[in-house]
Amino acid sequence: MAEQYDAIVIGTGQSGPSLAARFASEGLKTAVLERKLFGGTCVNVGCIPTKTLVASARAAHMARRGGEFGVVIDSPIEVDMKRVKARKDEVVRQSNEGVEMWLKNTPNLTVYEGHGRFESAHTVRVNGDLLKADKVVINVGARAFIPDMPGLGNVDYLTNSGMMEVDYLPDHLIVVGGSYIGLEFAQMYRRFGSQVTVVEMKDRLISRDDEDVSDTVREILENENVAVRLEAECIAIENRGDRVAVALDCGEEPKEVVGSHLLLAVGRRPNTDDLGLDKAGIETDERGFVLVNDELRTNVPHIWATGDVNGRGAFTHTSYNDYEILVANLFDDDPRRATDRIPAYALYIDPPLGRVGMTEHEVRRSGRSALIGKRLMARVGRAKERGETQGFMKILIDAETKRILGAAILGIGGDEIVHSVLDIMYADVPYTVIQRAVHIHPTVTELIPTMLGELQPLE
Repeated sequence: MAEQYDAIVIGTGQSGPSLAARFASEGLKTAVLERKLFGGTCVNVGCIPTKTLVASARAAHMARRGGEFGVVIDSPIEVDMKRVKARKDEVVRQSNEGVEMWLKNTPNLTVYEGHGRFESAHTVRVNGDLLKADKVVINVGARAFIPDMPGLGNVDYLTNSGMMEVDYLPDHLIVVGGSYIGLEFAQMYRRFGSQVTVVEMKDRLISRDDEDVSDTVREILENENVAVRLEAECIAIENRGDRVAVALDCGEEPKEVVGSHLLLAVGRRPNTDDLGLDKAGIETDERGFVLVNDELRTNVPHIWATGDVNGRGAFTHTSYNDYEILVANLFDDDPRRATDRIPAYALYIDPPLGRVGMTEHEVRRSGRSALIGKRLMARVGRAKERGETQGFMKILIDAETKRILGAAILGIGGDEIVHSVLDIMYADVPYTVIQRAVHIHPTVTELIPTMLGELQPLE
């Protein structure tokens, strides 16, 4: 006999807990399922722990730079990786336990700890219990993609999840994958003291971004002695004694790199292969992401998919926005759509990259008449005062409507500063609004109006 609920939420990532709590507060008898760690990827193996580690790595980096600022540190800088991990674990614990306690103390909400699988479009089995509901939300997230590389099955390797258990300093960390996750770990462990090599199959890092962004990110990493090997088209892996060897075949010497540890950071795959989606009649794409419409509804009308699993953003902030969209349409008489949001994300190397809207490549490909502004961080007073002049800011404008099309701020505070541009884009007002704003001096943001006053046609 199935236990009857009004709503079932499978997974407790960024949108799941808020959805479950809202359903319960609306008077719906609700069940929420979590098979492993409350809080999902962000809380346990993603944003929160990695940015905590990034902070520790930056502290070590700035301590080594002390002499540049007239701060003399006599003894060599040492990093205690066990203490670094303990600090990270404590920050994660607070968030993880906070989510768990919130859910377990929410009235009208029952928590099941176990793996849920659909048995039909209305029923889900967990720990031998059969649950039934008229509303179901899938919020099961994604995990590291493990590529089919020759020799990989014979060597030990790490993913972003496995890196969370590292409490020692790898002698030489080889990172396969030159995008966001891989680059953050690369710089982080170089600052901790490891030798680091990044191996990327494409001809540049973070290839979804513009070439000037990719080139500058590479320059930032190489300035810290992170080795970068591009166009590694025939990667093969093998044990070499107690080391791991990665064959590159990059058309340049050396043809291989030998290190102590291997980190795979080549993408993510949705956790949909063991959910029984076929029994519920739920459609996925060829990669396993659940197909949803603009209101995040699957092809089965009473089932929604939010967060990484729907392939509509794959960020913590888009997952939470999925929650906002779903409840606005269900309960608030406030029609909202996934396509209303403007793409925005950050790369948390140091200095960070903040990205919003269209890239320069996308604007050129669109064929529209556009303007472009660009300013090097070396020409920003605040950056010079802080001794952090790497990077640049760039903005793209529709020449006819005067609306901002996109921006990239790669430099000190770029992940925060870019929001001033994003807010103008959401307001749907001309770029002249921010150009004429009077910003505080000395800041990085005050140079955005200056940059907007120097726009040139995008040739």
